[in-house]
Amino acid sequence: MTFFEKVNNTGIVPVVVLDRVPDAVPLAESLLKGGIDIMEITFRTECAAECISVISKEVPDMTVGAGTVINIEQAVRAVENGAGFIVSPGLDAGIAAWTSDRGIPFIPGVVTPTEIMKAISLGIDVLKFFPADVFGGIKAIKALSAPFGQVRFLPTGGISASNLAEFAGNKAVVAVGGSWVCKKDDILNHEWDKITKLSAEAVKIIREARS
Repeated sequence: MTFFEKVNNTGIVPVVVLDRVPDAVPLAESLLKGGIDIMEITFRTECAAECISVISKEVPDMTVGAGTVINIEQAVRAVENGAGFIVSPGLDAGIAAWTSDRGIPFIPGVVTPTEIMKAISLGIDVLKFFPADVFGGIKAIKALSAPFGQVRFLPTGGISASNLAEFAGNKAVVAVGGSWVCKKDDILNHEWDKITKLSAEAVKIIREARS
């Protein structure tokens, strides 16, 4: 199974903010128990790279990548620490070229038709639509998918259990991104069972929406 086949199969890429390295492995294991085998750790905290490294070594069934990557230096650091993919809030040609040269999956953020056309010209056809709630949500994705049928979107921002089905049920959506299954406070409070429960609920909603 290719990386993007796995993304599509799982249907959700949790956006994770980790402030403590010891929380990394229990979180990854909690997500796995709930049926989620892919996760994006944001490069917003000092320990992000170390968390990616620990998970990649100790939880081999979890595909872990780096999110909020905004320059090549961060991409290099993430991959050196075991990141299997890179996600960015925007479209950076430098990161696109660097990851392409190394065969590393890269999901850049886009909003406009111009950005989508630029991504296509760079050979990228799976795009993060961010922030989804601010820029029109599923209505915008439906509109954009008409002229850009070769592209699939990873909408992120403002997605939760309450509106997950409408996103997951659209064929232009490869998967959704979101943090509601592993909120920062739940991680800090070690609510591992709750995270597993929310993950399982999300996976169930996605499968039902797609069927």
